[in-house]
Amino acid sequence: MFRHKHGVVGLGVTLVMILTAALPLTSRAAEKVIYMQAMEPKGTTSVKKEAFPGKNLPGGGGYVIKAPNKQGKWQVSTYIWNPSQVIVHKGDRVVLKIVGLNGAKHTGSIEHYHPEHFIVKRGRITTVQFTADKAGRFRIGCEDHKPTMTGELIVLDN
Repeated sequence: MFRHKHGVVGLGVTLVMILTAALPLTSRAAEKVIYMQAMEPKGTTSVKKEAFPGKNLPGGGGYVIKAPNKQGKWQVSTYIWNPSQVIVHKGDRVVLKIVGLNGAKHTGSIEHYHPEHFIVKRGRITTVQFTADKAGRFRIGCEDHKPTMTGELIVLDN
């Protein structure tokens, strides 16, 4: 009799463990907090090592090239979102915490999810929140630094 009862209890514990483990698979909706940066990678060299290419990069604020200074050093930079790709599941509550590292201001938007502009400033954190209600790929952009400061939000269908 003890073995039978023990077996039933063991079976009950096993079923609870299986159902608990399966719970995240059936209920994917969760809050996803993602930390991002608005940043400007830079490369610097001197004309002694590498000739200055001129100022022939596309306009729009996404690229910056500085001519050689008195010491012959020149610099090129670009603006980016880091990470440039954010992946969530449909139904997730998404919280983006974006810190401005470089550039005084970034006028950002997220296609479908946050089409109205949000502002990211250097040294501050901007929080953008939404519920991922539509699967697909959506552009994350900055009006001030085109064409380079783009990323994508990927919302996976459940």
